[in-house]
Amino acid sequence: MSCPMNIKGFGPSPIPEEAKWVQLKDITQVSGFSHGCGKCAPQQGTCKLTLNVKNGIIKEALVETIGCSGMTHSAAMAAEILPGKTLLEALNTDLVCDAINDAMKNIFLQLVYGRSQSAFSEGGLAVGSALEDLGKTLTSNVGTVYSQDGNGTRYLNLAEGYITKEGLDENGEIIGYEYVAIGALMKSLREGMDSKEAIQKATKTYGRFKEATTIIDPRRAE
Repeated sequence: MSCPMNIKGFGPSPIPEEAKWVQLKDITQVSGFSHGCGKCAPQQGTCKLTLNVKNGIIKEALVETIGCSGMTHSAAMAAEILPGKTLLEALNTDLVCDAINDAMKNIFLQLVYGRSQSAFSEGGLAVGSALEDLGKTLTSNVGTVYSQDGNGTRYLNLAEGYITKEGLDENGEIIGYEYVAIGALMKSLREGMDSKEAIQKATKTYGRFKEATTIIDPRRAE
């Protein structure tokens, strides 16, 4: 029985790619900047994978992992593997860690279904965009926060850097913190600045830290 609308003649539905509508028929038609998150089989870690793809070829890869030590080393290997490969090659290549392979699968779906971050950005994002945040003296976009009933919440690492002190108000609630911007610190050290001066320069506060009635070390059980 033939279809009365002759659907074959219409082809695939167009997807948005870098401010263009593309009827995706070939992997070389895929361009986009996007992210995919995955987890490992024991679910003890996760990976955020960022790719910048131009005409089906991976031009840029940012691999961020949280988990076991093997996962962090796998990230180093995956980063060596990915650039220069087509999306299909990367999808069918062992990227060493379950979480990274899972992230690759998820970012592939983002890109081929037109859900990329750069879907409506004319010309897409330039190669190097994945380092935009990390290049601004941030070491990683990883937050580490610990909390315990009775002792409250302890900020250890946030986007700004390594938390050294927490400021509490009269109710024991966090109203600010002092931190060392690790990226800025390492930049100063690379440029030859004295270590004590570099730490002082990289130490900053956030929120109403100066109004705190109590200052605590988040790494001490108090």
